[in-house]
Amino acid sequence: MDGYLLRSCVWEITLKCCFSCKYCGSMAGKARENELNTEECLSVADQLAALGCERVSLIGGEVFMRPDWAKIVERLIKNGISTAIITNGFLFDKSILDTLKTLGVESVAVSVDGIEPLHDAYRQKGSFRRAMSAIDALKASGTPVSVITTLNAENAPFIEELYDILKNKGIDAWQIQACSPMGNAHGGGIDHRFDFGAVIDFIMRHSDAPFALGIADNIGYFTEKEGFLRGIRDGKTVFSGCGAGLSAIGIDSVGNVRGCESMYDEAFNEGNLRERSLSEIWSDPGAFAYNRGFSTALLTGKCAECALGKYCAGGCRSYNHFVHGKLYESPYCARVKEADKAF
Repeated sequence: MDGYLLRSCVWEITLKCCFSCKYCGSMAGKARENELNTEECLSVADQLAALGCERVSLIGGEVFMRPDWAKIVERLIKNGISTAIITNGFLFDKSILDTLKTLGVESVAVSVDGIEPLHDAYRQKGSFRRAMSAIDALKASGTPVSVITTLNAENAPFIEELYDILKNKGIDAWQIQACSPMGNAHGGGIDHRFDFGAVIDFIMRHSDAPFALGIADNIGYFTEKEGFLRGIRDGKTVFSGCGAGLSAIGIDSVGNVRGCESMYDEAFNEGNLRERSLSEIWSDPGAFAYNRGFSTALLTGKCAECALGKYCAGGCRSYNHFVHGKLYESPYCARVKEADKAF
């Protein structure tokens, strides 16, 4: 459709995982029944390319627990799609490392929940050291490697200690995101709340970090420091609103398509790739209506009164939905009054 160009996709190729973390939004652990088979996945890779998708991030579960993961990556890359993988690093070995290098994977992100006691408590004893070993091996091989940390009330206070560890690891980037109360994190004893402002201050304190340091789309928005928070320190990189269904999609392991793979609710499924092609789903005039039909009149609460609401569009749709059910109202926006002067 004119005006909606697919640029990126987050694709969950399996729900199988070696962990079942208490904050896991997808409740990973066991593979779903009837996950897309190899030929179906290769077809999806071709369909993504046909729509002009530029970048795909493969997630799980744990990507490396799917035996044909390399075939899927190979097809994506042969189709000219930059391909990244997000892993917990627990099963990482030389064979995987060699395959990644041979295929030419763009980057690998390792999930690190916090300092060793916290990380191991969420996963299992020894998992932190395995994650660190995976980072070291990727770095030594020349494969770009980053870290993703999902913050909640328990691990947010230890972010400085984690920085002290990561600053010497030679990573290329560190993305910090907010834990969303979905899946296992919903009613699972995890308090998702933490101080967005404190995290923003943390990032500004470490503007000299030896890697790109930034927050994900579900933290912010538009404080006076906004231009420096998204991993690029040019002072001009700002959150421009949720891209779900506008330039991005999510695909799960049985072929359901939604605007973002964090919108883990059947209400957001736009179709299934076993029933309709990706092109048909993407070009459906009624699809992704929550974003394609956005107007500032939909903003509620404090976002309806904010002069910058037309730019951030109320923040992250997924986070809003799972925190309080209001798609167009950010529950913990960190913007301060001075931002009106800066923008």
